[in-house]
Amino acid sequence: MNRAADRLELVADPARRTGRTLLSAGVEQSYVDVEDPRHLHFEYVRRIASAVDVAAPAGTPLSVLHLGGGALTLPRWLAATRPGSPQRVVERDAAVVELVARELPPLPAEVRVEVADAREALTATPAGCYDLVIADIYRAARMPRHVRTVEFAAEVARALRPDGLYLVNVTDLPPLVGTRVQVATLRAVFADVCVVGDRRMLRGRRYGNLVLAATSRPGGLPVARLAVAALRDPVPGGLLHGAALDTFVAGAHPVTDADGTSRH
Repeated sequence: MNRAADRLELVADPARRTGRTLLSAGVEQSYVDVEDPRHLHFEYVRRIASAVDVAAPAGTPLSVLHLGGGALTLPRWLAATRPGSPQRVVERDAAVVELVARELPPLPAEVRVEVADAREALTATPAGCYDLVIADIYRAARMPRHVRTVEFAAEVARALRPDGLYLVNVTDLPPLVGTRVQVATLRAVFADVCVVGDRRMLRGRRYGNLVLAATSRPGGLPVARLAVAALRDPVPGGLLHGAALDTFVAGAHPVTDADGTSRH
């Protein structure tokens, strides 16, 4: 990389001999344990993994589309915990794909990585292909607008099977305007939506990550079990759903492709 802003590197974790952190311009992007793919360092990654484990019986293979790859933490975890799961990873940054392939352990054969734009790849995907879609798509700490509209969410819903699950990582800061808009956007497409995260985040008291879960089937989210899983995390979390989510999202409006450039 010629510019500091584009610098990519994998650095060893001084507190864990086998840990590696992917940095982009000095900012943490992903964390992988090169010997134990079941170890999940980042809080939001654990919350996504917990949602997957709650939604599907342990060990059952799942057909998965990852939009945004990074160091491929979740594909490695899924391959270890649900062997035989066919996984497709779409990562826009070829330099990230090259670095991860060169410096980290090889992926299982059932994990396929392609360099492409997430929305373009999704639009070209046949309907009803996936049990699970995971979106973790950021450029310069912002989710690109073309992957946070109603039309994008509709493409995700189309690619999922009827009982499929959509999980989204959202990075936000108080007063969580971006998260509220994204929840409103998902609710315009999916029948059941919830938000999981650190209780301080949900109260608008800190910057960080929240996980949004959505499914097309009314009442399809295992909300009670998701709440228990969130509470049991090393960073105890909470969940917003139903009336509590109505209050959280009040006043926020879905974003569409036709809205033009959004401030959110």
